[in-house]
Amino acid sequence: MPAADAEDTSEPRPPDGVLASLTPPGEGAIRTPPGASASVTAVPSPRPGPAAPETPLDHIAGWGPAATPVGAFRLVPVRLDRDLPHIARWMNDPEVAAFWELAGPDTVTAAHLHRQLAGDGRSVPCLGLLEGVPMSYWEIYRADLDPLAGFYPARPHDTGLHVLLGRGADRGRGLGAVLLRAVADLVLDSRPGCARVVAEPDIRNTPSVAAFLTAGFRFSAEVGLPAKRAALMIRDRASRHLL
Repeated sequence: MPAADAEDTSEPRPPDGVLASLTPPGEGAIRTPPGASASVTAVPSPRPGPAAPETPLDHIAGWGPAATPVGAFRLVPVRLDRDLPHIARWMNDPEVAAFWELAGPDTVTAAHLHRQLAGDGRSVPCLGLLEGVPMSYWEIYRADLDPLAGFYPARPHDTGLHVLLGRGADRGRGLGAVLLRAVADLVLDSRPGCARVVAEPDIRNTPSVAAFLTAGFRFSAEVGLPAKRAALMIRDRASRHLL
């Protein structure tokens, strides 16, 4: 699992079942005009349409924008043909590469993205757009369905975050904390079954841990993961308006 990025960052919506409208009572038959035969022909009421398929993360593409003090922010699921140049360039920034370990040719980043895009939707790579401009990369994932769940007391629908700020000028000035809070709120507002947003930045990445704390997460534990020592950070739905 990728680690959080350097500098100031690490890293309830119901299922979209859709029912076709039903014909109101009394309107399911053809009325007989005055003077015509009294027979009527029944018109079958429309059957419910197929339900939209459920996804582990409740259709991130439909979450909508978040208003923040620095402008409108939106998560847009990654499309390789459109977004790979941005993400691969960011992965080769030394400050990012130190924690994500995906520096190299574009094919390195492409393979990392493809593993998620070809999966079952439990991890969704996204671009973060601030006022319409791509400026960050996010991974929103089901922590309770992730190997991470073997290293902490996971709860159903725990949702995890990984994030990097792509531009060096955006790091170290508090922007990471603003966006982390906004995305955590998007998760809690769009996923009613999720009670906690979690993250596991590298314990050495002090600016990242600080950004999570500023964003209303609490430090829960230091966790030994296969690739790193991580700070388990949690933002609880119950206390989201207090922190």
